[in-house]
Amino acid sequence: MTLPSYVHGASAQPLIGQTIGQLFDQTCREHARSEALVVRHQQIRWSYEELREQVDRLACGLIRLGLKPGDRIGIWSQNNAEWVLTQFATAKAGLIMVNINPAYRRSELEYALSKVGCRALVLSPSFKSSDYLAMAADLLPELAVCEPGRLKSAAMPQLEIVIRLGQQRTPGMLNFADLMAVPSAEEKAGLQRLGETLQFDDAINIQFTSGTTGSPKGATLTHHNILNNAYFAGAAMAFGPDDRLCIPVPLYHCFGMVLGTLLCLTHGATMVFPAESFDAQEVLRAVQEEGCTGLHGVPTMFISVLDRPDFSDYDVSTLRTGIMAGSPCPIEVMKRVTRQLNMSQVTIGYGMTETSPLSFQSATDTPLDKRVATVGRIHPHVEVKIVDVEGRIAPRGQSGELHTRGYSVMPGYWGDPAKTAEAIDAAGWMRTGDLAEMDADGYVNIVGRVKDMVIRGGENIYPREVEEFLYRHPKIQDVQVIGVPDDRFGEELCAWIRLRDGESASADDIRAFCQGQIAHYKIPRYIEFVDSFPMTITGKIQKFVMREKMKEKLGLADGKTA
Repeated sequence: MTLPSYVHGASAQPLIGQTIGQLFDQTCREHARSEALVVRHQQIRWSYEELREQVDRLACGLIRLGLKPGDRIGIWSQNNAEWVLTQFATAKAGLIMVNINPAYRRSELEYALSKVGCRALVLSPSFKSSDYLAMAADLLPELAVCEPGRLKSAAMPQLEIVIRLGQQRTPGMLNFADLMAVPSAEEKAGLQRLGETLQFDDAINIQFTSGTTGSPKGATLTHHNILNNAYFAGAAMAFGPDDRLCIPVPLYHCFGMVLGTLLCLTHGATMVFPAESFDAQEVLRAVQEEGCTGLHGVPTMFISVLDRPDFSDYDVSTLRTGIMAGSPCPIEVMKRVTRQLNMSQVTIGYGMTETSPLSFQSATDTPLDKRVATVGRIHPHVEVKIVDVEGRIAPRGQSGELHTRGYSVMPGYWGDPAKTAEAIDAAGWMRTGDLAEMDADGYVNIVGRVKDMVIRGGENIYPREVEEFLYRHPKIQDVQVIGVPDDRFGEELCAWIRLRDGESASADDIRAFCQGQIAHYKIPRYIEFVDSFPMTITGKIQKFVMREKMKEKLGLADGKTA
């Protein structure tokens, strides 16, 4: 009899039945003198004892502002110590932290803040080409005249408090440092009492994932979701208190804040941030100077590190493990990582934001052929099935849509029960939208996507969102966006555009229209002007035909990837 494509992660290790705040305090007590956080670009180096002091200061400061459990507080910033403090302080105060992509522009910020009703926003002054203060001032002109912490915005009626990072002052905004006063004994006791009332099933985090309707959805995650996923991801890496993890991935994403900071917390390990965003040279410097034993990244990051001309000048001998995830890993890249980066125990992870994120991960002793051809085996306490087009469990070896169930599945999309019902069925199964195959040993290979999602360098992009933006261009009649193979990013966006009669435009014109309006990674690299799209008899556009035509025209080939 053929085995069904169903696995469950039976485990003797129980789930953690604590809130993030409770486990945070426990870890800080048990590893008080151990180094907890190193932020190299800010010259910050804190022990767990010092980290707890900073976090408690911020948690009390947030409560002092009148924020209450369940209130939403957005954070719009690159990687820094303040981000980490906000993550743990909001958890201790029972606030729901809302991750805002640093690449977002004004319209995307407005949507995110409105969708979940943020009462407060922490923002960096600027990052790369993004002037966050200018965008905030444009969206919230009342900041210019309001008392800090008492914003009354016409556009954002629920937003009352804006907190900026840095030393300079901005009208209408509090400074982050204003919240870091030493709390009184009464305030600290109040924080402790509050922590005892919080439950591990309380929502603690909202992360936006692009939707097929063109509007991002707010995946809502609980203490239980992300704390346990972080613990078991670290266990798969055989992580412990002596380990030091280099974290060049962004904190706004699950990769940074769950598989990075929370993973280290659950194992008493050290978090090392090499720079405010990915920089291959800073990664190598951090690994060498901090003695990092683990390194996370998407395949493009590892490629950039390995391809540096001065790579051989750095000592990476302390490395042994890490997680490579976010997009398919080319086989040759995996071989180079294990050999040249000394990461013989590197693990591959697969999941999605809605599942906290990992459902599958290889182990430190998974054979190399399995690590390069699959995403590993099921995580503890998680179930997965692969179903055919009729919704029945497929036999092993047959591809179908991957569904997952367990502690890691989100409660739902914030304020969107209809979208939640589309994603999670009555039995609790999360429909991933990914096509997968399971072998006889339970290893799974992701073979495609049911939907049209494009994964560019670890960023999930839904073509519909980009299409709806491009439809705003006055010269565009119709547009279809697809993904095409790319050696560096895994995939790149390609837009097929039909202009209105009598109109003309260049590819540069289209990109200029996108610049500053949508995140840089959503701007199509390839732009093709066409008179029509390939369609079926019933009028359905055949995106797979478009993809094949572009591959042929551009001389692109699908690389064999894990």
